[in-house]
Amino acid sequence: MIDFFIGCTYFGVALTIGAYLIGLLIKDKLRFAIFNPMLIAIILIIVVLVLLKIPYDTYYDSTTIINYLLTPSTICLAVPLYEKLEILKGNIKAILIGILSGIATCMLSIFLVGKIFSLSQQEFVTFLPKSLTTAIGMAISEELGGVVAISVAVIMITGITGSIIADFTFRLFNIHEPVAKGLALGTASHVIGTTKAIEYGKVESAVSSLSIAVTGLLTVIIAPIVANLYV
Repeated sequence: MIDFFIGCTYFGVALTIGAYLIGLLIKDKLRFAIFNPMLIAIILIIVVLVLLKIPYDTYYDSTTIINYLLTPSTICLAVPLYEKLEILKGNIKAILIGILSGIATCMLSIFLVGKIFSLSQQEFVTFLPKSLTTAIGMAISEELGGVVAISVAVIMITGITGSIIADFTFRLFNIHEPVAKGLALGTASHVIGTTKAIEYGKVESAVSSLSIAVTGLLTVIIAPIVANLYV
């Protein structure tokens, strides 16, 4: 019976969606930031694959349709952008400065970590796109010669961590401005952070969506330059 399910074309899709729905249910019941649906889904999927001794390649091949949907789902974030276009125009300077500051902080932190731990060039460029959405981050990592699989893992960890600590961070620094919240989540934690921004409101969601796009475009330009500086 197990072999039958594993052999199904959409086994991976069913497992992924089912694990995420369980994550949502647990979050709604317990209401703690640590119980992030994405994090719970990842843990559940790993447990199932290990217990049933399912090779990762088998799981990955059966989730192809989800991978195809990554890019169009990211593009859908343009909807809140359109709805809050006037607010974005009125805060364009603050938004651009915030995004540039976020990119600079991300690049500098990775650069310093790389130097402190003596990371190789390949390891450095693998970590470089950690704050980008998966579709863009994978492309940059591959282009610069990084290990794409590890880049994806780092991107996921970054997004989940940002989503988990968002509430605590905003309370700690007394941040209440919707634009500031959206900027922080979108620039530092990409799409996963934006799902958290949606919980705060439409302004946060719109600014976070814009931050993802602009951060991705600017990083595509900046990343190769930073990679060449790392020697």
